[in-house]
Parts: sequence; C-alpha cells; structure tokens
Amino acid sequence: MNIGFFELENWEKEYFQKEIVGHNLTFYTTHIEKDSQNLKTLDVIAIFIQSQITKEMLSKMPNLKFITTMSTGFDHIDMQECKRRNIIVSNVPSYGEVTVAEHTFALILSISRRLTESIERTKKGEFMPTGLTGFELKGKTWGVIGVGAIGINVIDIAKGFGMNVLAFKRNPDLVLEQSLGFKFVDLKTLCQNSYIISLHVPYSKETHHLLNQELFQIMKDGVVIINTARGGLIDSSALLSALNNNKVSFAGLDVLEEEPLLQEEKELISQNFDKEKLINVLHDHILIKLPNVIVTPHNAFNSREALHIIVQTTHDNIMSFISKVPKNTL
Repeated sequence: MNIGFFELENWEKEYFQKEIVGHNLTFYTTHIEKDSQNLKTLDVIAIFIQSQITKEMLSKMPNLKFITTMSTGFDHIDMQECKRRNIIVSNVPSYGEVTVAEHTFALILSISRRLTESIERTKKGEFMPTGLTGFELKGKTWGVIGVGAIGINVIDIAKGFGMNVLAFKRNPDLVLEQSLGFKFVDLKTLCQNSYIISLHVPYSKETHHLLNQELFQIMKDGVVIINTARGGLIDSSALLSALNNNKVSFAGLDVLEEEPLLQEEKELISQNFDKEKLINVLHDHILIKLPNVIVTPHNAFNSREALHIIVQTTHDNIMSFISKVPKNTL
C-alpha cells in the first residue's frame, strides 16, 4: 500500500515508521494540497483537520481507497463524494475522556485546597497557612452537566471522593444512573442544589451560554464552577458578575469564551496553529487576573496517553483497512 501521512509532528512520524512495515510510507508536516507530490499513487491517506478533502482534491487521487482522519470531527471531508467513489473513511471516536475528567479534578482540588495561593506564598518564603483554609469534597453535591464519556468519568471519580452527584442530560440513561449511583435531574434543579458544577457538553447553537445570568441567580451562594469543555458554554459577563457578587466563590476554567473556535483540541499543539493570535486575544482577559479564578491554557486534553490514543487509533484504522476489516468507519 502507498500511504501518505499529512500534518504530522516528528514523534508521530517516528511512531508510524516503527509500527507500519512492508508498505510505502510518505510523510508531510503540512496539510494536503492539490500540488502535493505523489498524490496519484496514494491508496491511503492519514490527515488532520487542515487537510480539506474536497471533490476536486479527491480527483487528484484516483487510487485512493481509504481516508483516516486523526480527529473526532470529519467536517473537512466531503463524505458524499467519498461514498460515491467507494472510499472508506474512519476517524478517532474518542481519546480524552479520562484525561479531561482528571483535569477537571485537578482544577477543583487546586481550588478546594488553595494550591495556587499556597505555592505562590511558599515561593516568597512565607510558610503561614493563615487565610488558606480550604474545603473537603466528601459529602458535597457535584452537578455534572453532560453525561457522555467525559461526564461518566467525572461522576465515577466524584463517587470515589464520597460526593453526591446530580447530572443533567437531554436523554437520561436510567441504567447508568443506577449503576454509578447518581441522580438525573433537570438543569434548574441541578443549579439550585449543587455545590460544584462542571460542564462536559459539546458547543453548539443550542448550548451557547448554557450557563447564563438566569441560572447563576438560582445557584447556591458560593457555588464553584468548573469548565473543561468549551468557553462559549458560559456567558462570561454573567460569570464575572456572579464572581463579583460572591454568588460564585471560585471558578476553574480550562477554556474561555473569547478563544478561537476549535474543531479539535489537538490543533493547539500543532505547528500549524496560530498561537500568536490566541495569545493576543487572551492577554488582557479579565477573568485570568481574578484571584478566585484559576485558568489553564486549554490543556485538559493534553496528556501523553490521550495523544497516544490518537496515533494508536489511526494506526489501528489503517491496519484494519489493510486487513479488509475496517473499523471506526463513518
């Protein structure tokens, strides 16, 4: 097989060179273009989201039989034209459910045990714990908005801490509710009764400003907000107001509303991503400067294990296709 890899980092190239033998591999650090070399000979391509697989692009690859995208999303691929040409397409269905859930708890533990302030104080040579009183998680009620793969892992970890869990999902799974020992409720009930609220839903027109001024007003005084999903899920102005009037005591944010809309988190560590633009947008963001807000740089997805899952799944997709039993097909 002639296999072309596009938009690869060096470590990914090394992985595929080691794991795929007996085939002709070609590697590109940039996205696929109409004038890329050897397109006519390619049987398989592995791409990321900057590679736009249009009808015109497909016409440049008459031998193409299989596309695997190193992403969950596949909007960059003309699926209708692929179907017409009998080209099989696979993706990476998931990779960050454990990593993002653990980062969610990294944020809440940093807040509950005042870790950021404690570390800053000791670096200054100050060792008194005065003013650094935290709180326990055991017995507190955690509200989980979104019970997909990440939300399920958050619930599982919360139960391990001895917490009560309320959850909101448009289509509740009562079997899951019973097996994990939590309770599905509507969104307003969750907001009214949770000490900590975290978001784990995709961003869309329906979920834009899911947490807004109306919902902040009915929350418990001193609620803690955690967002490791997408910035646009929270109305930043409403959150700022709630922080200023102590309705929200702390916020842990891995994402901000003003971030450029990302299709895939992996874009952030790609050499093709405009990092300077992101820095300029967020440099003066007011939430970053508040003492009761912890902001991390959209890093919840970024573990060795999660990134390895992406390349491992891509490798498995390719080898399964070669073995004539394609997997993760769209």
